[in-house]
Amino acid sequence: MSLTKDQIDTNQAKLIEFIAKHKDTDGPLMPIMQKAQELFGYLSMDTMTLIADSLDIPVSEIYGVATFYSQFSLNAKGEKTISVCTGTACYVKGAQDILDEVKAQLGINVGETTADGRFSIIDTRCLGCCGLAPVLVVNNDVYGRLVPADVKGILDKYR
Repeated sequence: MSLTKDQIDTNQAKLIEFIAKHKDTDGPLMPIMQKAQELFGYLSMDTMTLIADSLDIPVSEIYGVATFYSQFSLNAKGEKTISVCTGTACYVKGAQDILDEVKAQLGINVGETTADGRFSIIDTRCLGCCGLAPVLVVNNDVYGRLVPADVKGILDKYR
């Protein structure tokens, strides 16, 4: 998700307002971080610093939460997120080969975004589609029972 300067300024104002409403409630950190992720698509160091300063807590605490929970990202994501399940069922059925082919097709590694901002790759542990193993998801579109040769055609649909 690529934002303009005006969108960033607007979202920052929304986040500051959200923090003001929630900072005096019990356990405000997770909802505030979730709101920031929703607004910006990821948690930049600037955003984490804003949250830390607003809650009067160290940035390291926010960083620790952000890196512990997989729902948070420290990097901007592409328009399309490619998730490859590497949970047990998918792994046994060849998920690593699928992941390797996705990386080769896009020229990036897990956790990275293509230079044009169109694609990001994440590797997940279970998508709950074990009967379709191995599974790849593009945003919300699920593809199962894959072989590496299927990857190029799937990605071409989104190029």
